[in-house]
Amino acid sequence: MSRSDLPADAHVIWRLLRGLPRGGNHAERLQAFYAPQAAHYDAFRARLLHGRAELIAALNIPAAARIVELGCGTGANLELLRAGKRCLADYAAIQLVDLCPALLAVAHRRARELANVEIIEADARTWRPQHAADCVIMSYALSMMPDWRATLQNAWDMLAPGGRLGIVDFHLPDNDARISNLFWRKWFAHDGVHLCAEYLPALRALSSNSFIQQRRAPIPYLPKLRAPYYLYVGHKPLKPCTAVRTA
Repeated sequence: MSRSDLPADAHVIWRLLRGLPRGGNHAERLQAFYAPQAAHYDAFRARLLHGRAELIAALNIPAAARIVELGCGTGANLELLRAGKRCLADYAAIQLVDLCPALLAVAHRRARELANVEIIEADARTWRPQHAADCVIMSYALSMMPDWRATLQNAWDMLAPGGRLGIVDFHLPDNDARISNLFWRKWFAHDGVHLCAEYLPALRALSSNSFIQQRRAPIPYLPKLRAPYYLYVGHKPLKPCTAVRTA
């Protein structure tokens, strides 16, 4: 981080301190929260949202794959896909889905010269691609979904047999102290991120062929705080699989 980051960071941190607005529906709250910070979103989140590059690498996405990202935000993961072994043009299609127009405006600018990239404003709980996806990605998005189980089930259902689901997100480790998890739950809920200990059991129930890794990472300007997050890659079997468990 350099001194030149400080003014932009201060703008974002102020919005985080104010928190997600309480009025309106989910889409309206997201727009009100992210629109004032959209221009500075990527630079700050690059130091807050860890593990995204590792997730893309672990997915090992094949050439000619159809990729869907639910809760894509500004489309920053395009840069990580571009930094991988393949050219973005090698993929059959990349569909980026989000409910926040302010963040999607940045994604549109990022993808304006990419003919195989489609930016879609839609609800991740219900939107479906015309063709089954070979890979579905969710990057710090599932924990912001009001009905995360429906979103997870939709992501799994849109996968083609043999497809891959990749998720990186914050969570509450089941082996952490109760007071620690209570702190993280309240900390993140202020900004519309709802943590629970049920994500990993639900993900394990989807596929017996999966990779899960739990990690911790520092928070900008608060290096002594290390937020818990996880990486998940699940492979959809060729035969029908278990649905997401209901609460």
